[in-house]
Amino acid sequence: MTPVIEHIVKSQYGAVAQSGLSTNHPGVRAVAEAFGYTPEELARIPAEANLGLSCGNPTATARLRPGEVVVDLGCGAGLDVFLAARKVGPTGKVIGIDMTPEMLERARRNAAQGSPGETFTNVEFHLATIDRLPLPDASVDCVISNCVINLAPDKPAVFREIFRVLKPGGRLAVSDIALKQSLPAELANDLLAYVGCIAGALPIDEYRRHLGEAGFSAVEIIDTQADLNAYAQIENQGGCCSPAASALPVLGSECCASPSGQPEALHNRLLELLSRYNINDYAASVRVFAVKASAAQAAG
Repeated sequence: MTPVIEHIVKSQYGAVAQSGLSTNHPGVRAVAEAFGYTPEELARIPAEANLGLSCGNPTATARLRPGEVVVDLGCGAGLDVFLAARKVGPTGKVIGIDMTPEMLERARRNAAQGSPGETFTNVEFHLATIDRLPLPDASVDCVISNCVINLAPDKPAVFREIFRVLKPGGRLAVSDIALKQSLPAELANDLLAYVGCIAGALPIDEYRRHLGEAGFSAVEIIDTQADLNAYAQIENQGGCCSPAASALPVLGSECCASPSGQPEALHNRLLELLSRYNINDYAASVRVFAVKASAAQAAG
């Protein structure tokens, strides 16, 4: 990431990690359910693992099997890590990758806490960016991610890293935001919209092309038709000027200032943008699937 974008993204998501949001917040639960999580799934993981940051449910479509090694890119507080851990079982392993220390602290705390009648002994978490994974070549069966790749400025580098760490025959199963048409300049140039997973999104055709150039085959990108306006159900979390974020000194002058430069309560900047634009006209929640072909598959 560029230094400015990385700083803003880390500061925002660090603030969200410390915000106290959880499945117990009605808006957070509503967002998770809008993007494909069932009440039963949410009940079987720590409530604090769900922060309302999803745009899909990759574990529902990744076809995870017992004994597999799974990596979750941008794991946040561990929502998909814990769901995947149940699917791969005690003989498998799920590795969460995130660049935000506060998120990883919360994820590790959630893992230690467990959920009713269940502990998570087959998970681990690493501090890293998703374009430089601290993993060996060909060591992973499946890579999942949930509304994170759109935040990476160098997406081709992310796809190359995913391809590198996957075993031959391994697969990518991602939920993400992609563009159906160009964004209005006000959205495209707004860092708050970037942090909100909108302005950094790739056009669908470009997304497909980058995956192919990284070496993937059997690429599928499917518009789920989910309503992206569901994010508006979580008050004051839409931009980096959420109440939790505005309390951070590093954001006071960069992100929560008025045009005159004086810090003010501009907590709802992204929500205000969404009130003027129907984001569904420009962007889509997509389900992405791709395969790293084995030698036999490539030959066939």
